[in-house]
Amino acid sequence: MIHVCRKEHFNAAHKLWNPKWSDDKNKEVFGPCANVNWHGHNFELIVTVKGKPDPETGFVIDLKQLSNVIRKHVIDKVDHKNLNVDVDFMEGKMASCENLVIEFWRILHPVVDEITPHGGLYKLTLYETPRNYVEYYGE
Repeated sequence: MIHVCRKEHFNAAHKLWNPKWSDDKNKEVFGPCANVNWHGHNFELIVTVKGKPDPETGFVIDLKQLSNVIRKHVIDKVDHKNLNVDVDFMEGKMASCENLVIEFWRILHPVVDEITPHGGLYKLTLYETPRNYVEYYGE
């Protein structure tokens, strides 16, 4: 099996805040991420597709098509947005990286399957900072 990866970048703001908790508890649990005026990150999203190369092209997936799909269905919806208030698929959810990467998977999984008969979505890696990231392999 081959793992083909595409990295995309976006900037977004968010706030980690549980409205059921007091201000003090939110600050205790989420620290500076509970800033009432939001805070931002330079996110990196790595999409990994797993499969066998097409005997005619040598590709598991056409990386240009993969880039176009990621941009159209994910990046264009989150780049330079507030994840808590501007992104419809995050409505009513805590804007954590964990929840964000799950939503990205739900969006990308069926679309990636449409553009490659030789592979499928294997893993998403979402970097919030150079040292903090999450990986998701689907349900």
